[in-house]
Amino acid sequence: MASYMNASEAFVREKLDASTANPIPQSSWADKYRGATVEDLDPPPALSVSPSTPISAALLAAFERDYTHLTVTSSTHRALLGYLSIPRLKELLAAGTVKESDTVAAAMQRFNRKRGTYQVITMETPLEELQRFFESCEGANGEQREFAVVTDVERKFVLGVATKGDLEEFVRRRP
Repeated sequence: MASYMNASEAFVREKLDASTANPIPQSSWADKYRGATVEDLDPPPALSVSPSTPISAALLAAFERDYTHLTVTSSTHRALLGYLSIPRLKELLAAGTVKESDTVAAAMQRFNRKRGTYQVITMETPLEELQRFFESCEGANGEQREFAVVTDVERKFVLGVATKGDLEEFVRRRP
């Protein structure tokens, strides 16, 4: 035990000497998130609607819960089909492209399954990885992603939605 302590102390001294002579720059993400995961964001449970849900009902549900994105799942086998962006939906309604009596299918954005790329975001995903996900320009139409669907590892269940705002709020709250 004593030799382990001595080796450990020597390692610490060596690191301290190295850090004072040549400090190793810490990752800004590591400083910002300190090992936190998506679970630490405490994302609210996902609210899923089916493509046959009326837009008026989807809007009401989103407003009641103050959600900006709803996941769209198949009503028969619960597969994740896409999402409904409430800000985009408001634009479509204002432009007259869709009506509140239309179904969600008319306004939803489908996930591109042909591309074959799907990054799994789970409750255990580190926040650094979530930030990289948001910064990658692979959303619909090439814009930056604003939200991530949080699933279980096998992607069988939608557990929640994490937004860029959630990540920013986490950093602001953290001492």
